[in-house]
Amino acid sequence: MITTERLILRPFQETDAEDVLAYLRQLTVPCFLDMKITTLEEAKEAVKERLNEDYYLAIVEKESGRVIGELFSEAVPARPDQPDSPIDTFSPCWLLNEDYQGKGYAYEAAKGYFDYLFHQENGRRIYAYTEDDNLPSQKLCQKLGMRHEGTFKEYVTFQDDADGNPIYVNTMQWAVLRHEWDENN
Repeated sequence: MITTERLILRPFQETDAEDVLAYLRQLTVPCFLDMKITTLEEAKEAVKERLNEDYYLAIVEKESGRVIGELFSEAVPARPDQPDSPIDTFSPCWLLNEDYQGKGYAYEAAKGYFDYLFHQENGRRIYAYTEDDNLPSQKLCQKLGMRHEGTFKEYVTFQDDADGNPIYVNTMQWAVLRHEWDENN
């Protein structure tokens, strides 16, 4: 469990389903559209999937006790050619209920999560991807001290146009190293 001034980052609990439904039914960012749900039953299944996932945390507002979003991360071994090598690189994602956006919660949650990954999980590098039209996530990456490492043109597709043709998006990569994080925090 990670605590910040206004938040608790903790593993998911079965009782989180209603709150999870509140933010997963409003998804608009293309890379998360496959996570979109519309019913409480789907939310209960989504919570069950998150219960045993490493590096998957609920973002809980302390004041209300509500789950207002989530953070999760892909963990990458130091030596990808040796899967048993220590994990030292993380690629996080964040989702936040629209009702809580623009209030600094995403930054507060991500900062606490990055501190945890660097200092408790011995992370060496954290990198994130954003679509080139997702300005809020780009601003968050910048505020977290991440540098823009490059943009992959027409990198991936998450949806099709009206004729069934894939819509490819440009994807930006951001990163920060532990020593850079420590120098700035």
